[in-house]
Amino acid sequence: MRPTLIWIHGGAWMRRHASERSREILSAQGLHVVTATHRLSDEAIWPAQLDDVREAARAARAERPDAPLLVGGRSSGGHLALQLGLRGIDAPDDVAGVIAVSPPVDPLAADWPESRAAGSPWSRLLGHVPTPLDDVTADATPANHVGNGVPVLLLHGADDTTVPPTQALDLAGALLASGHPVTTYLRSGDHDLDLERDDVRQVIAAFLSVPALTAARDPAVS
Repeated sequence: MRPTLIWIHGGAWMRRHASERSREILSAQGLHVVTATHRLSDEAIWPAQLDDVREAARAARAERPDAPLLVGGRSSGGHLALQLGLRGIDAPDDVAGVIAVSPPVDPLAADWPESRAAGSPWSRLLGHVPTPLDDVTADATPANHVGNGVPVLLLHGADDTTVPPTQALDLAGALLASGHPVTTYLRSGDHDLDLERDDVRQVIAAFLSVPALTAARDPAVS
């Protein structure tokens, strides 16, 4: 059975960017792609967005219970996919793999002061400006949830001026240090990295070829 991929749209947690083309490209990789949405930051603040994508993942899993379940997304959707994969849906290890494209992952990064401006997407998501020692900021930061060993693919454009490429690189280091299999691909491209490029397609295909990502899970195993 083809693996199910929950694909979460981008839009800085503030808008719903179209994801149909990404769905078509990833479906061509042999995945059964289900798109997921969530409340926007002007409707609810964190962690409502994580709650919503968890519900979407539960529904998709119920429809295809024997299929491996992967999660993915672009930009803010990549952030939510990482949160879902690293923390799990109902158990820490019930996601088979994560694909995150241009994900924002650390609002406290020294090279990204814009993330801490009043009115920034991060501020709107959290309900306040991100600050150190703040529990909500810490909870929304994926690196604080590493350790369950889920395989992760990070794709980022080297020319991204919206989300610094160092966001993906720094997270990759934290994942590796915690024992996660990680594939990180940084190439020329802006924030809207083209998933249809031959090189990007090949990286995704190689990531998906790992047997652990396509083997059906035993539902009795937590």
